[in-house]
Amino acid sequence: MNFNEADVQSALKNLIDPNTQKDFVSGKSVKNIKVSGSDVTLDILLGYPAKSVWDEIRAMVEAHLKTSLPSMGKVTANVSSKVVPHAVQRGVKLVEGVKNIIAVASGKGGVGKSTTAVNLALALAAEGARVGVLDADIYGPSQPTMLGISGQPVSKDGKSMEPMSNHGLQAMSIGFMIDSEDTPMVWRGPMVTQALDQLLHQTRWDNLDYLVVDLPPGTGDIQLTLAQKVPVTGAVIVTTPQDIALLDARKGLKMFEKVDVKIIGIVENMSTHICSQCGHEEHIFGSGGGEKMCADYSVEFLGGLPLDIRIREQADSGTPTVVADPSGSLAKAYKQIARRVAVKVADMAQDHSAAFPKIVVQNT
Repeated sequence: MNFNEADVQSALKNLIDPNTQKDFVSGKSVKNIKVSGSDVTLDILLGYPAKSVWDEIRAMVEAHLKTSLPSMGKVTANVSSKVVPHAVQRGVKLVEGVKNIIAVASGKGGVGKSTTAVNLALALAAEGARVGVLDADIYGPSQPTMLGISGQPVSKDGKSMEPMSNHGLQAMSIGFMIDSEDTPMVWRGPMVTQALDQLLHQTRWDNLDYLVVDLPPGTGDIQLTLAQKVPVTGAVIVTTPQDIALLDARKGLKMFEKVDVKIIGIVENMSTHICSQCGHEEHIFGSGGGEKMCADYSVEFLGGLPLDIRIREQADSGTPTVVADPSGSLAKAYKQIARRVAVKVADMAQDHSAAFPKIVVQNT
């Protein structure tokens, strides 16, 4: 029985991408179908980084086509990913060299926001994306320590700074500029927002798919100004299960809604405690709070992370969990959250400003 490109396309309409829960055709992932006799080649281009599951998706597509069209000979599916820029809040200009900015925020301090931010960035990088971290927590910059980076950034042109790097990430932080770790940042609000603006726009970010911005905790004037000035594709809210943390997380969520920033979802940190001696797991801070908040505000619960001594020890030593134990259960949890974040961003409206020609008026 003969078949053509339309038959191949039709067969793939019945195959669901396990990461997006959409079929590959409506997800616009199927490209370049070529039929040669009974053999077929095609490309599956994913809109999110997923290096760890490329082989799984390739095998799934090839097996599905052979089952759907039994007369098919050899099937070759080439799987890859391409991340494109997505729309940000109105009236804010995109940052050169950065496709998407993911803000990681919390309503209060002490919920593990910075640890979540750095592991999220490393997990996206592990999936094949080009990723940077901007430490916007001006009063308590922790990313230099967590990423194991010391020294100061260099400027090649006297106007901009080269990002620092380690573990495959590009990074910038006010912590790189101060003399010692115990130097306090005694700054008023306008100085903080100006400093962040400079860190964001005067760093020569090199073709990033994602820039993860570790925002200061809270929902005051500084956070509101940053949320209005930074071109954010979407925000991830980090909370813990206690009522007081969830109350503050709700305020953070409402703040982003006010400035027209999309909420990607909520991460519940310290969901359970795992005893380092016996492995017993218990909900010492309560349970179900993150999921309930997600249900109340119709946002996605991205995942829960345990209160585990290894997460703290690895971040303090400059090798966060995702790079310290890349195949362990904790890294797996971070990678699942990162994949959900990337899929949610891929579903958002794309930014088409680059498609319009730039008009230059010259006097001749």
